[in-house]
Amino acid sequence: MIKCLVVEDNEKLRQALVTGLGNSAEVVIKGSCDNGEEALEICLAGPPDAILMDVQLAGERNGIETAVAIRREFPRLPVVFYSIQDDDAYYRAFLNSGIISHFAYVRKSNYLLPGMIVPLLRDAYNGRNFIDPDIESRVREVRHKDAFAPLDLLEPHEKQVALFLAQGMSNEQIAARLGFRDKRSISRVNGQIYTAWDLKKTATDEKVARTRAVIIINTGRLIHWDEQGQPFILDEKGEWAVWEEGQLVN
Repeated sequence: MIKCLVVEDNEKLRQALVTGLGNSAEVVIKGSCDNGEEALEICLAGPPDAILMDVQLAGERNGIETAVAIRREFPRLPVVFYSIQDDDAYYRAFLNSGIISHFAYVRKSNYLLPGMIVPLLRDAYNGRNFIDPDIESRVREVRHKDAFAPLDLLEPHEKQVALFLAQGMSNEQIAARLGFRDKRSISRVNGQIYTAWDLKKTATDEKVARTRAVIIINTGRLIHWDEQGQPFILDEKGEWAVWEEGQLVN
């Protein structure tokens, strides 16, 4: 029997899922809730075998962020993402989550019945992964869009700062140009830019992250650096490929 936690913000649907899955011969309901914060607390008190997770939740975290927080405590705990949402932000969150196994991501409209969900829970529990083809195409679309438009991942004031970074301005000069009284405000914005472009994970210090940010701005493409400093760019297939010396990416 798979002990399942149901996390769904629609109360009627949540109760229907709890009842339907609970009547299955393979699933026993460990608990249910409508938000990520409570889901984490339930897991900390005693983790389930798998989670059926809505992507849009009632709390501060969405379902993907909740899964990341839970899997931080319980690595690769199986999660089936169950969603009606079609928003780039959720697909982007999934791309950035690092979730690569023990999961499924499906549209509710394609998996309406509990009997259709049980095999997804079983497969995730056994270490397999599955993405609904409709969702997979949207994930690829977002990956491709972001690869060729890194500035689109930034808020308007962050874009302004990024463009001034690319001109070689110091934090003091950028602060003066934008009318900030405290240059530390620019440092905070820089940090947001580095996070949006995933530069904090591999950059050893702020100078390295700043240099890499400038390269991204000037090439107009997202670039990933591994621990050895090797740069990778997303190719037309949405796969990371080594950025060879002298290769143009624009």
